[in-house]
Amino acid sequence: MAGRIFYFIALLVASWCVMTFTHEMGHIFGGWLCGGTLKDADLLPWHLPYSIFDPDPIPLITLWCGPILGVVVPLALAMTVRRRWMWFIANFCIVANGAYIATAWMSNDRYLDTP
Repeated sequence: MAGRIFYFIALLVASWCVMTFTHEMGHIFGGWLCGGTLKDADLLPWHLPYSIFDPDPIPLITLWCGPILGVVVPLALAMTVRRRWMWFIANFCIVANGAYIATAWMSNDRYLDTP
């Protein structure tokens, strides 16, 4: 029983790290794709990761690349790896990105992705 609990906690930690990394790298990729200049970024998963572009020529692309790639990359990895643990991580990323967008939209917090 203790082994299953440890396994579940390890999966949650891995899921959180994958979700925050792929989401924020999506923003970074989107900003670079649009010709933005990355001024500052923090990818550490134990607090809210961020990236700041100045200028950001097309901020909507920079913004939406975060949740899109934050879902697509883990799904692609799960389809490639085909292991239950990877599907757990991919599904976590789908739920977490969706919940993040919904929460950010409802709270209208200027530090989150939706304003």
